[in-house]
Amino acid sequence: MKKIGFLSFGHWTPSSQSGTQTAADALLQSIDLAVAAEELGADGAYFRVHHFARQLSSPFPLLAAIGAKTKRIEIGTGVIDMRYENPLYMAEDAGAADLISGGRLQLGISRGSPEQVIDGWRYFGYVPQEGENESDMARRHTEVLLDVLRGEGFAKPNPQPMFPNPPGLLRLEPHSEGLRDRIWWGAGSNATAVWAAKLGMNLQSSTLKDDETGEPFHIQQAKQIRAYRQAWAEAGHTRQPRVSVSRSIFALMDDRDRMYFGSGRNESDSVGYLDEKTRAIFGRSYAAEPDKLIEQLKKDEAIAEADTLLLTVPNQLGVAYNAHVIESILKHVAPEMGWRDRNA
Repeated sequence: MKKIGFLSFGHWTPSSQSGTQTAADALLQSIDLAVAAEELGADGAYFRVHHFARQLSSPFPLLAAIGAKTKRIEIGTGVIDMRYENPLYMAEDAGAADLISGGRLQLGISRGSPEQVIDGWRYFGYVPQEGENESDMARRHTEVLLDVLRGEGFAKPNPQPMFPNPPGLLRLEPHSEGLRDRIWWGAGSNATAVWAAKLGMNLQSSTLKDDETGEPFHIQQAKQIRAYRQAWAEAGHTRQPRVSVSRSIFALMDDRDRMYFGSGRNESDSVGYLDEKTRAIFGRSYAAEPDKLIEQLKKDEAIAEADTLLLTVPNQLGVAYNAHVIESILKHVAPEMGWRDRNA
């Protein structure tokens, strides 16, 4: 069995061709899609976070709203850029959203990817410390977040508080028990996957990673996952980790599907540069009739290694169409892949 959710970037653009023309459209339709996905039996509703862009940027109000309107589906991010985050304030927001959802938050975080503006985190008031680069800063913010999510007191109380305090040092409130175990790291390299394992974070691996061997994307990603699991075991953690991969997968069920995704584009990996030094490999998309799609997906080693699959959805095509995309995979592909009970 495999958990199957969707991942939305929440794009919006003021164009008559777009189903999401405003930020309000993107936010409200994200809530509606999460509700629809839960009704279809999907396991997760995940959202990408980008700043200075016509995309979703402030995840916690959205996640809290979805948590209040759903009962079962996991809600999460893939990923929040930790260069931009105040980890203490973030811990409070995450704790509140998790409590509203009843403990369903799966919080994906990372160093982040190239953004719309140069050094955008500086506008948020964050500057690397002496001897740090921006990646170091993101990891430092992450370690602070993980520490305070343990729920232990660290702040000295006022001897004359406005309201009575519990004894001892104070922690951040609201605290949500168990959230620390539901933090995921979006790893772009094998080394950061190993680092995440040592710190006890789950692993998110997307449709791109550093091109470290020149092999096909799914093989490199599978090796990354195996390195992560080995590092997890060596660290001696007592719980089982979770691993997700994201993919663009479309079952061609009708003329709409064939019109949007049946052209045969993006059926192979591609290589590019994230910056002057980082050569990255971008994984292929999948679009075919269900029987052919199943045969293609069986060859993807990284999907086989993961326990969670996030389907990247084209949110600008509207809620109804995206629900159709998700349902097609759940009904016509997942049972044949062994990801779902055939009789469910």
